[in-house]
Amino acid sequence: MAATDYDFWLLDLDGTLVDVEPSYVSDVMGEVGDRLGVGVTDRQAQVLWHGYGGQRDRIIDGLDVDAATFWETFHEVEDPTKRSESTFLYDDASAVAALDRPTGLVTHCQQYLTDPVLRHHDIADWFDTVVCCTDDLGWKPDPAPVRRAMRDLGVAHNGHVGALVGDSAEDVGAARNAGLDGIHVQRYDPDERGFAVWGDRRIRSFDELG
Repeated sequence: MAATDYDFWLLDLDGTLVDVEPSYVSDVMGEVGDRLGVGVTDRQAQVLWHGYGGQRDRIIDGLDVDAATFWETFHEVEDPTKRSESTFLYDDASAVAALDRPTGLVTHCQQYLTDPVLRHHDIADWFDTVVCCTDDLGWKPDPAPVRRAMRDLGVAHNGHVGALVGDSAEDVGAARNAGLDGIHVQRYDPDERGFAVWGDRRIRSFDELG
């Protein structure tokens, strides 16, 4: 389907529109490990950062660290300014600015990190609403954050047809659970992640939405 076939668009942020330099990921996860007294390899750092099909819990269990303690320490280590300065905007993401439909962002990235990234790349005005997942609201593939964005855009429960574009199975699952098309943007080789994401459509670039 072309971009004009949808009444509205929802997008993921990390791994979809922006990504983080690998060195930053290794530095942050390495510092988390140091504070917790465990060693974190570069590969483990990448898996913990990106998720890779729900492998985070397995890695944390292997480190013999309580998951809640791990993520609390992670949030203590992360610095919003350094995070935003270490992100890069995918070249094809500029196509999102040209979408002439209501457009929203639904991200697992927390508000205190999301806002600096949007400011740093000057893309906040691409979105008519920004919804950051939380424990109270829910996490993709829970459709609750998606439905919140739809309500914000005025396109919920009134026959509008929309799509959610993301890089993960959680994004596609959230789209389907909310009654939307799930479009997978493939930023990484499936062999690297160890699994393939099957969306209603797969693209390698936002230019393919035209």
